[in-house]
Amino acid sequence: MECSTIILICMSQSSTFNFSFLKQTIKHSIFLIIFFSGAKCPSSDDKWITLFNGKDLSDWTIKITTHPLNENYGNTFRVNDGILKVSYDQYTDFKGQFGHIYYKQKFSSYLLLVEYRFTGDQATGGPGWAFRNSGAMLHCQAPETIGLNQEFPVSLEMQLLGGNGKDERHTGNLCTPGTNVFLNGKLFTPHCINSKSKTYHGDQWVKAEALVFGDSIAKHIIEGDTVLVYEKLQIDGTDPVSKALGFKNGDPVKEGYISLQSESHPVEFRKVKLFDLSPYMQDHQKLESVLQRLQKRKTE
Repeated sequence: MECSTIILICMSQSSTFNFSFLKQTIKHSIFLIIFFSGAKCPSSDDKWITLFNGKDLSDWTIKITTHPLNENYGNTFRVNDGILKVSYDQYTDFKGQFGHIYYKQKFSSYLLLVEYRFTGDQATGGPGWAFRNSGAMLHCQAPETIGLNQEFPVSLEMQLLGGNGKDERHTGNLCTPGTNVFLNGKLFTPHCINSKSKTYHGDQWVKAEALVFGDSIAKHIIEGDTVLVYEKLQIDGTDPVSKALGFKNGDPVKEGYISLQSESHPVEFRKVKLFDLSPYMQDHQKLESVLQRLQKRKTE
């Protein structure tokens, strides 16, 4: 069994938890959350939500560009041998048919864990930048609001990239369709930024985690290493999709759906699960307690 360990070090004398406290303490390294993966852990009663049940896609909604909601064109999303597979063997040409599969429930503050790997060859007609490219989309707009020809949901993307066998290619990056964030205290408006992760070549399984606290702070963690931190998750009011949906520039993005991408390269997910932190976000002591208990958790 594998686990990811969270060590919480709190040096603050504040007994009241709020988002402002979280932002300031992380910024000044008073409140440190460190993940370590692969350790052996004793069992605990912490409750994880298994988003992908290993059997079917009954809890998920599919939306592929140019196709109506829940039309699984080309059997793109499928389950084989307990693995959620994104495949293109029934495509003759990709033709910009970007897809996403959305879990049925919205979340606000959570730890998301996925294990993924890239396999095979990219679909014919897939763009060059989409080679070994997928993602876990955080705080997505509702799937039923996705336009017929809309390529990507308004969201924050934890971009997942595989290596090409020779070049450096980071994973756990950030892309921001219809959104903006703050990086190092400044508004960041370019579409993507690389993380500081290592490169993962070949078809190896990679563990990626996203620790998200509402619209306040998010961290991307790859194989136990924190590779990117950003804050003040908000709407980009200049984005055409955000504007068309009536979202206002600078509005906080506090919650949303989680989706997995189909971007033209076959990818597999063998684990997709989430620990919901929302019940603990208004009580610092309870949050500290649950994070400490997560040190001892065991995931299957």
